[in-house]
Amino acid sequence: MKEFFRLYLEAYRGLSTPAWMLALVMLINRSGAMVIPFLGVYMVNHLNFSIEDTGTVLSCFGIGAVSGSFLGGWLTDKVGHFKVQLFSLILTVPMFFLLPELNTVLKLAIGVFILSIISETFRPANSVSIAYYSRPDNIIRSFSLNRMAVNLGFSIGPALGGFLAAVSYTFLFYGNAVAAFLSALLFFIYFRNRKGNEKKAVVQESFTVDPGTSRSPYNDGLFIAFSMLSCIYAICFFQLLSTLPLYYRTIYKLTEADIGIILAFSGMVVFLFEMLLVHIAEKRMTARAVIVSGVLLCSLSFFILNLTNGIWVLYLAMFVLCISEILAMPFMSTITLQRSSLKTRGAYMGINALSFSAAHVFSPFVGTRIAAAYGFETLWYGTTLVLLLTAAGFLLVMKKMKLSA
Repeated sequence: MKEFFRLYLEAYRGLSTPAWMLALVMLINRSGAMVIPFLGVYMVNHLNFSIEDTGTVLSCFGIGAVSGSFLGGWLTDKVGHFKVQLFSLILTVPMFFLLPELNTVLKLAIGVFILSIISETFRPANSVSIAYYSRPDNIIRSFSLNRMAVNLGFSIGPALGGFLAAVSYTFLFYGNAVAAFLSALLFFIYFRNRKGNEKKAVVQESFTVDPGTSRSPYNDGLFIAFSMLSCIYAICFFQLLSTLPLYYRTIYKLTEADIGIILAFSGMVVFLFEMLLVHIAEKRMTARAVIVSGVLLCSLSFFILNLTNGIWVLYLAMFVLCISEILAMPFMSTITLQRSSLKTRGAYMGINALSFSAAHVFSPFVGTRIAAAYGFETLWYGTTLVLLLTAAGFLLVMKKMKLSA
């Protein structure tokens, strides 16, 4: 037990103060993340949209996210990560107040599209900011700390959102707006005059594969292949935000509060175990082994849903899905940093964000249509097979990449 606590505490040592503050900003922002996990249920139950129309609107969120990732990566290299993050947080506030007024498929699709463009410009800028303020020897853990904050917020947000939805869905949107404003305020107060350490930035260049190079990520064939595989993984994983809540509602007849508790459970698992597991994996496994293991666990998670019935199955599958996320996603960001130079870091992180943003397009669009046409059981088996093939793809591509870890 002492060894366990020693490892747990060691996982948090050495992280910079700005890294902790970025995590706190993310925690506040994500604690208000009540809308997206319940957006599908909101459209089906409150607005009486069909499952197919619901998938279309959710895909518009993904299309906007793709655009936002491109824009965020470009703007980060042009104007800097501070301005991009600040304006992204501020401009999402009025959008959350507007969304409850949009009650047709077309209007809501347009509103969600604009919201996601604004919100997703934040992602590549935030990734660059984490790398910028982190020490070279703990970049992976800094990313994990940030994701841990995301998932702690994801525990608080959906849990609270599930109960608010029982009163009025409008409160979900307003809660998101308040959280975005508070996180923007904290971010501005702490980071507005904080200068980066240029010597540290030079040291970080040694973290990359090709120091001094300014190659475009679009000319990096192995990285493009890696990003495509990351996108496929994310398409399967992000059913957490689309088809899984619909599955809980339609097959298990769970209430919004029950769904919120399961989603809160997922965030809590990642919050409790990510830093520890990443710390252990970083020391004892290669990045390739960690990512492949994460993808295989994601495959197992969806396969479990078809094995038997019961609420406990939902929690078991969610637990396995969380461990998959813990292992795969931080190291995907790390590989992206390794392939970039300081001059192209925004562009590389933009492609990394794009691979996940594109998943928001295809995951709900494809998932809801397969579920509507062939049933959830077919969807889960198909997801399992795709992830097995994706794991094999990662194994081959990363074997050809020159990695520092």
